[in-house]
Amino acid sequence: MILIVNKKLLSGRFKGISLWPFVILENEKLKKDDFFLNHEKIHLRQQLEMLVLFFYVWYAIEFFIRYLYCRDSMLAYRNISFEREAYRRENDLQYLGNRSFWAFIRFL
Repeated sequence: MILIVNKKLLSGRFKGISLWPFVILENEKLKKDDFFLNHEKIHLRQQLEMLVLFFYVWYAIEFFIRYLYCRDSMLAYRNISFEREAYRRENDLQYLGNRSFWAFIRFL
């Protein structure tokens, strides 16, 4: 995981984004936020499991389908299976050590 602090790369709605192998952070303080970093590490693992490119394709398709259903971009984002897994497990710092392959499927 390579951490980069650059507020200009983010839209203001998000504190960070994982773009394998980078995690782009809004500010320096986030480097010390273990739960936030765990959330982003979960995304990096998801990206590796899906050979990076397929992660982004799946992510975009799932976002589009969920947006069509609810017509709310933040609600659609929060209900993407990758995000549901990461948000629900970000406080469990041992999660990645016990996580099964393609665990995000359980969050569809």
